[in-house]
Amino acid sequence: MNKELTEKLLQVKQELQSLDSLAIAYSGGVDSSLLAALAYEFISPEKVELIIADSPSIPRSELKEAKALAEERNWDLTIIYTHEIDNPNYQENSGDRCYYCKSELFSEMSAYAKEKDIRTLAYGAILDDLSDHRPGAKAAAEHAVIAPLQILSKEEIRELSRERDLPTASRASFACLASRLPVGEKVTVQKLTQIEMAEEVLKEQKFYQYRARHHGDLLRIEVEEEAIERFLDKDFRKNILSQLKKVGYRHITLDLAGYRTGSTH
Repeated sequence: MNKELTEKLLQVKQELQSLDSLAIAYSGGVDSSLLAALAYEFISPEKVELIIADSPSIPRSELKEAKALAEERNWDLTIIYTHEIDNPNYQENSGDRCYYCKSELFSEMSAYAKEKDIRTLAYGAILDDLSDHRPGAKAAAEHAVIAPLQILSKEEIRELSRERDLPTASRASFACLASRLPVGEKVTVQKLTQIEMAEEVLKEQKFYQYRARHHGDLLRIEVEEEAIERFLDKDFRKNILSQLKKVGYRHITLDLAGYRTGSTH
């Protein structure tokens, strides 16, 4: 670990140790898992609690893996149920959908924290997020949710995760299922379920980074560029087409540009 990262880690440590008690918005992803690990490393365990939101926008497999990691690490985890899907503003799926999702999450977390006398809420926003459109940051500010890792880049997050033997160190980035819908297309439970089923097919094929982009009865597959050539194999293509059509898509396409963030915007 270089000097700059050592100094950044010291800043994170000092911020965390200044807290009386802490509840972390946990997803089992790269960033929130490191935040959880550092909190348990730098704060007395009885002062830290993880909160994961369960809703149709999170795949069952992701929830299962997040719970398993928390259990393996002896992290105190509470599941809360959020209902952003019932909010017409969220369903509308305009450019600020994430704001309504995070606002629901932080509202529920705030209520839980008040009941349990937890003084501070945190989430896993990082340095890279500052250069992206993140309406969720607005919701965090409104609910006074801190982001202790916001001075760290994704590569630094992964380095610190590797040092702590976190299985998330090499994990691909993930976003909620609603992000697979084009901006302006209404979010429904049925669509989220269909997207989840399609991505489970891709996950079973051991792709590293993948997305099932939903366009009505058309599915646009994104995978890492290095994996695109796998679709040249006729038997592989036939097998994956068969599985994805069972999910309910009439037309299945492969995006030759490969995986990239924000391609439904």
